[in-house]
Amino acid sequence: MRSLYYTILISLTCSTAHAQTFSSNIAQLFYDNCSNCHHPGGIAPFSLINYSEITANAGMIYDAIAQKRMPPWPPNENYTEFSHSRALSENDKTTLLDWLTNGMPEGDPSATPAPPVFSNDALLGDGDLEVQMPLYMSKATWNSDDYVCFSIPSNLLNNRKIKAMEVIPGNPEIVHHCLVYVDETGNYPTDSTSGVCNGPTNATLVGGYTPGSTPLIFPNGTALKLGMTMAANSNVVLAMHYPAGSYGQFDDTKVIFHFYDQGETGIREVEAAPVLQNWSFVLPPDEITPVNANFNNIPINISLLSIFPHMHLLGRSIRSYGLTPQNDTIRLIDIPYWDFHWQDFYLFKNLVLIPANSTLHAEGFFDNTSGNFHNPNNPPITVYPGLNTTDEMFLVYMHYLPYQSGDELHNIEDMTSLSLEEFIQANNSGLTIYPNPFSNTTVIELEDLLPHQRVSIAIYDQQGRLVNTLGQGMLLAEGQTQWDGTSSKGNTVEPGIYYVSVLVEGHHQRTGKVVKR
Repeated sequence: MRSLYYTILISLTCSTAHAQTFSSNIAQLFYDNCSNCHHPGGIAPFSLINYSEITANAGMIYDAIAQKRMPPWPPNENYTEFSHSRALSENDKTTLLDWLTNGMPEGDPSATPAPPVFSNDALLGDGDLEVQMPLYMSKATWNSDDYVCFSIPSNLLNNRKIKAMEVIPGNPEIVHHCLVYVDETGNYPTDSTSGVCNGPTNATLVGGYTPGSTPLIFPNGTALKLGMTMAANSNVVLAMHYPAGSYGQFDDTKVIFHFYDQGETGIREVEAAPVLQNWSFVLPPDEITPVNANFNNIPINISLLSIFPHMHLLGRSIRSYGLTPQNDTIRLIDIPYWDFHWQDFYLFKNLVLIPANSTLHAEGFFDNTSGNFHNPNNPPITVYPGLNTTDEMFLVYMHYLPYQSGDELHNIEDMTSLSLEEFIQANNSGLTIYPNPFSNTTVIELEDLLPHQRVSIAIYDQQGRLVNTLGQGMLLAEGQTQWDGTSSKGNTVEPGIYYVSVLVEGHHQRTGKVVKR
């Protein structure tokens, strides 16, 4: 009996390992977790889109996944769940590592799922205001990064409400991040020479860009309509970060703003500010130092939309939470292993209610020892708060607004889409999609498809996340199929822009854009 048990166990193990092929399930895991950065023209140093690219980098991939360095998603998912998470689940991690150590079988190439679509074009269209920094050459050497700021007049004659904002990197291969501020005074200067500019502290931080991030889109439907004010005659400040090794490469990043129509009513104003901050700490050399910040007695009920912790190179960890008057804890964010190079606005899945008279807290640690390989000083020296990268900061930015009944019930992840009339099908490659926009069903027709050719067809959203797989390795009657606007779970998707990705015979990709009303 024991021998039979082990025979069955070995058989099941071998069967499971055999089922893990690139075409059956591994490719989609790479698409979902790696390809946002690792694609041609992306910020990552190499592409991870097809089988040959992935197997050629198998050793590095294994180490990065096993050591939890990739994909970069600093927040602790067991503390708070955010929209658009890039975290790799333990099950997916095990699947990928098993496949990498079991010979990396490819499976049937013609059944490989269609990959996500990446474009340097604006996802949200031309918008109402475009500001662009002058052409700039990165000064980042092989052992130092480059931080510069550009202050650009908006030339607005009237106050406008921001409905959405999209950052378009001029050179995606070198733009590590871009923070976008609105300076109402217009006095913040351009600094393209110091190499350590991190942006203004007395201007409104609207949002930003990091590799793999999405445009900032405020909910703007009938149930919830949010926005931020850009004052007339204000300047737009772009705080740019170019990573080490990008010296000599050029960039001219631009930002496109979409405004609500003038006179539109019912727009609730969103504020963005470093709600939690500490500017009085001292970091002695060769010590790990705790730092705290508090905001006591919130005067009114507020709703939190997003959170953005900020430290510099000596940061080790940071956590933020609220305490209600009844001493209940509201978990906001926990980053147990701080990484200065991966910072972002983290959008809550639902608006988070902070009741009146609550307190907000941030707790963090700074590592000013020689064991911190990010430490810019060798040997370590005493470090104080300041604006330069070699100084330190302890801030927690938040997007927030006064609470209204039912705010916490709004699913923010499903509500961030612009008015569909602003978007029209553009640059579809080898596909005809009609009707477009569509309400119930749209036809996807492949041009010049041969009868024997097998295709995989998938629908992705603007964040590069798989929405539905229409088929893998299938033959198409008359070269066409349909999408009924549902997800893989059978749910009708939210109105918005979606990408159609088609892979013919496992190698030749065709793409298109479709609008769901």
